Amino acid sequence: MLENIEINPLLERLPPHLKQFIKPQNYELYTYQDQAVWRHVMRKNVDFLSKVAHGSYLDGLKKTGISIDNIPSMYGMNRILKEIGWAAVAVDGFIPPAAFMEFQAYKILVIAADIRKLDNIEYTPAPDIIHEAAGHAPIIASPDYAEYLRRFGEIGSKAISSAHDHEMYEAVRKISILKETRSEKQNPELDKEIAAAEANIERLQNKDVEPSEMSLIRNLHWWTVEYGLVGTLDNPKLYGAGLLSSLGESKSCLEPVVEKRLYTIDAAYQDFDITRKQPHLYVTPNFATLSEVLEEFANTMAVRKGGHRGLQKLINSKSLGTIELSTGLQISGHFTRMITNDDNEVVFFETTGESALAYREKELIGHGRSTHKNGFLSPLGKLKGINLAIEDMGPRDLQAYNFYDNERIEFTYESGIKVEGL
Repeated sequence: MLENIEINPLLERLPPHLKQFIKPQNYELYTYQDQAVWRHVMRKNVDFLSKVAHGSYLDGLKKTGISIDNIPSMYGMNRILKEIGWAAVAVDGFIPPAAFMEFQAYKILVIAADIRKLDNIEYTPAPDIIHEAAGHAPIIASPDYAEYLRRFGEIGSKAISSAHDHEMYEAVRKISILKETRSEKQNPELDKEIAAAEANIERLQNKDVEPSEMSLIRNLHWWTVEYGLVGTLDNPKLYGAGLLSSLGESKSCLEPVVEKRLYTIDAAYQDFDITRKQPHLYVTPNFATLSEVLEEFANTMAVRKGGHRGLQKLINSKSLGTIELSTGLQISGHFTRMITNDDNEVVFFETTGESALAYREKELIGHGRSTHKNGFLSPLGKLKGINLAIEDMGPRDLQAYNFYDNERIEFTYESGIKVEGL
């Protein structure tokens, strides 16, 4: 899968579930018109953005291997990105938000290999290489922003999604593809499809559902990484990839008609429309503030709050998730049940379907999905009549309390749950 990409140590660390999204760039398939579109957008953008973008933009183009004259290749980008501790991979358009963010956590830029058509030269609702490479890449030359991007990916990949999130993702993906394929020629059938897709998005947006962690953190991503401004409300500079890659919106976003708001955690509760220009944007005084707001939001997430409330959120989401015990043991799967005691402490949990166990982010040998293909369940807490926790027992302690490998044993937890078996 990675044979057409310059070897970069970061790529070798990627887990298999992320590698499945990587595709060859197939650089030779770019046409003369594709290259001309790249040159036109880049020449116009660089000339204008040199005056209105964040100070790291121009230097960042060089540091990330972005040329004005040619569409960048993953080979060239990875050779140069390696020097600043990042990497890049090509993907096919939209990928699920959790996967996108997890790539960021590994310090890898996800680049949609396609390039916009001539008809959509000023703005495209679908991800393309102008947006991904010329938009996202340059600002990571700023160490503060690069760390924010990495940390965002780390936190965002742990956000809990909902079925509604998946529906919305598919709806937005569909309409962006339809609008990108629409040409200047009349096409009544395509127009009907677009109208139906827009109606579906409006239906989903008007649905009365509680926002999930993923939908809230996706809002933060949109108003910073995609459409963020930095500086003062009176004199903001562009750093969001959506602004840096759009001929039209990079100019119109600075006009007074676009409301400028101070960036705070409130942005998490402000939805957006990917198919239209934004009527308002958020301005952060500096990149350090982005990280402060991110941590403020992270403190509200189930992964931080833990306990029965966090686990109940995960169960309600019906999505794949991970919990981490105080021992560092991590359990991943679809959580379906828990039992709590009188103090609301979780004393038992259960997953169904393929599940896996890991310790400090590394899967335990012999405890992958093939072993736990029907789920995993476990009591939690101390054993009845024993002050020493099991996880703190050494080999001698285990023998003293008659815990032996491959022998049938039974023991009871303080909660009353009894375990019996090998």
